[in-house]
Amino acid sequence: MPTQLQHARDGTVTAEMERVAEREHRDPEFVRRQVADGQAVIPANRAHDALDPMIIGREFATKVNANIGNSDTTSGVEDELEKLHTAVHYGADTVMDLSTGDDLDAIREANVERSPVPIGTVPIYEAVTRVDDVADITPELLLDVIEKQAAQGVDYMTIHAGVLAEHLPLTDGRTTGIVSRGGSILAQWMEAHGEQNPLYARFADICDIFREHDVTFSLGDGLRPGSLADAGDAAQFAELDTLGELTRTAWDEGVQVMVEGPGHVPLDEVAENVERQQEVCDGAPFYLLGPLVTDVAPGYDHITSAIGAAEAARHGAAMLCYVTPKEHLGLPDAEDVRDGMAAYRIAAHSGDVAAGRPGARDWDDALSEARYDFDWERQFSLALDPERAREFHDQTLPGDNYKDARFCSMCGVEFCSMRIDQDTRDADGEMETIEGDTDLSTSPAAEVNRPPTGTHDAEPVADAAGTDTAETDDD
Repeated sequence: MPTQLQHARDGTVTAEMERVAEREHRDPEFVRRQVADGQAVIPANRAHDALDPMIIGREFATKVNANIGNSDTTSGVEDELEKLHTAVHYGADTVMDLSTGDDLDAIREANVERSPVPIGTVPIYEAVTRVDDVADITPELLLDVIEKQAAQGVDYMTIHAGVLAEHLPLTDGRTTGIVSRGGSILAQWMEAHGEQNPLYARFADICDIFREHDVTFSLGDGLRPGSLADAGDAAQFAELDTLGELTRTAWDEGVQVMVEGPGHVPLDEVAENVERQQEVCDGAPFYLLGPLVTDVAPGYDHITSAIGAAEAARHGAAMLCYVTPKEHLGLPDAEDVRDGMAAYRIAAHSGDVAAGRPGARDWDDALSEARYDFDWERQFSLALDPERAREFHDQTLPGDNYKDARFCSMCGVEFCSMRIDQDTRDADGEMETIEGDTDLSTSPAAEVNRPPTGTHDAEPVADAAGTDTAETDDD
């Protein structure tokens, strides 16, 4: 069967394109043209039966990916399903399973079976678990792992094919060396064998596998900077040039492509990085990890990176890979996933508002109107994280009577500026009365830019993970 890219080039609007058009409030023919031109991707493995298709491209609402996965010391299938449930509930558009510990097949199959959003993986991680030493990895083993994961229904895979042997000396003067797990593994392999990156050497074979199952390339940034000191160096941009070459090769083979971007970048260089990728890779969707705009805040890197992510979204990044508070410190749990998702949904939405996406600001206007009207229940329902908003309000004013109050505990009755403003307008007669009129039901905004944040049914995941579903009816 043809891939989404091949269908689009043939002039066919697929069922997946129709669904995407509905979710984005765009014309299906526009969706088809964007996919045909390689400017957008619809990650949709034919074996992922639970999938509700979505699209990634700079002309569409900015998407957010959540990374989950176990390690060799922490987490099992049930824990990972709980993380998947949390990510979907709080608005993840895709989820990457980065597991490196035990039960890899069971975790991956459980995720694909239950996830309504695309699942991504990094197959070289599994390859490492199958050998005693990285040097023992063979090209055939890599292809076997990729083929198996594709058959299991994985929608997109990070393939670090742009890290070439000739790029490695360019990292010698770095402050933090090679920080990508995939990049460091491949560098070790190339040093041990004195040969070229097998993912680059066998790229045509990988294209054959991806085309058969309609898996989307996420071309990995194996030489991304791991500190501000290394941002924008020769190694990063040499790899980017190779990724541009590989993008065109994959397109020639009828395979969809997005390109991953740098991790640590000063704020003033974020736009330049987005624009350079778009030029080098002929407009292929840019998928950014972060970027982190400062290195000084371990424990708060969901904030340092969300700042860069919002700037990247404003300038055309198509998808943002969230960072949790545990980045650089430990394996995130479900609460860390929640915090990371909140930070990145804020970043993505802020970028869409700044970029003038159709209807994106309607959500902001509706919540502001509810706030001015002291409609607390509507404020909660419109909030990015309704449970958190209600929880914080009720910590100091828990009674039902306070849901009609014209104040909160921050200012109290006498000093509430909005109450004072309303009373002045009512009494004065010269100042115009303010009434909200934003109707979200008629907004042209894409689904991700209107409430509720989690638009997918997460109950199947919650049931499998033993998670309480009482508060997820509106997912």
